[in-house]
Amino acid sequence: MKYLKDISELNGTKVLLRLDLNVPVKNGLVVDDFRIRKILPTLTYLREEGAKLILISHIEGSLEPVHRHLQKFGFDCSFVKNYRNALADESPIILLENLRDHEGEMKNDKAFAKELASLADVYVNEAFAVSHRAHASVSAITEFIPSYAGILFEQEVEHLGSAFNPNHPFLFILGGSKFETKLPLIEKFLTIADTVFVGGALANDFFKAQGKDVKKSVVSVEDFKLTRFLGNPRLQLPIDVVWKDDAILDVGPKTVELLQEETQKAKYILWNGPMGLYEKGFREPTLAIARMIAVATKNGTKTIVGGGDTLATIAELGIEDHFTFVSTGGGAMLEFLAKGTLPGIEALN
Repeated sequence: MKYLKDISELNGTKVLLRLDLNVPVKNGLVVDDFRIRKILPTLTYLREEGAKLILISHIEGSLEPVHRHLQKFGFDCSFVKNYRNALADESPIILLENLRDHEGEMKNDKAFAKELASLADVYVNEAFAVSHRAHASVSAITEFIPSYAGILFEQEVEHLGSAFNPNHPFLFILGGSKFETKLPLIEKFLTIADTVFVGGALANDFFKAQGKDVKKSVVSVEDFKLTRFLGNPRLQLPIDVVWKDDAILDVGPKTVELLQEETQKAKYILWNGPMGLYEKGFREPTLAIARMIAVATKNGTKTIVGGGDTLATIAELGIEDHFTFVSTGGGAMLEFLAKGTLPGIEALN
């Protein structure tokens, strides 16, 4: 895989930069710019090197609010709604409208990818968070233009990849739901980590496999045959939980104390997913874990965190810079950890 800094000459070079600008927007304003801030070093580097930038991304809706938000960071760019008009725009930075307005994007259509490629001299993928999707602007495009991985993309691969050969003791904390996407991680990291702690709705499936009555708690419809894991000494489940309306909605205080001990011992911590129903206000244990991991980082532990609700937690606490690395990936993070690669990585190789 070639990287952005492998490009020998950028002055005057047209760079098609695939970003993940799919940020939450409310009333026409960006309300969380974490993903924008993470790509600022790349934008700054390319601008200082004299490249002409054509920014492409997808979003739920229009990228126009993102265009306005970029001005706050000193990136004065034009906004082009039809990508076919990009060649006529001589602005040093251009932001094209939502890629998913074109059906060829999600279909990984080669004709659409070729049209995008024709806009520039080189292509840079700086959208690790969507690189688990074989879409035209991520996958097919690399067939038609010299292609490179961006600065953040390189960091994502390096830091997440360190989980395959970590320092020990290694603590993996996995929460949230969607068992079908996280089971491969449990299977894999029970052979790598010293402790795999499973919380959130994922733990309910294990409780059910133990024969416990989980009543109205969220569980998977599919039977994942979890009894095969129950005797594994590396698997750790919550030792107490919070009930409401006959459903398990969070981990309890004894479990938080247990995790406090585990984080103090660990030399490497990987965390993805909340411990409770975060969006319904069951947040305190998850917030406590974020604080614990931040303290562990300060004490020299390597800490890698990611996932939507995980990011919301650390943003609420204002401690984004208190971890070794904060991944922009949700599904991409999980798939990379499970498989060691992604369609977007394969396209660049």
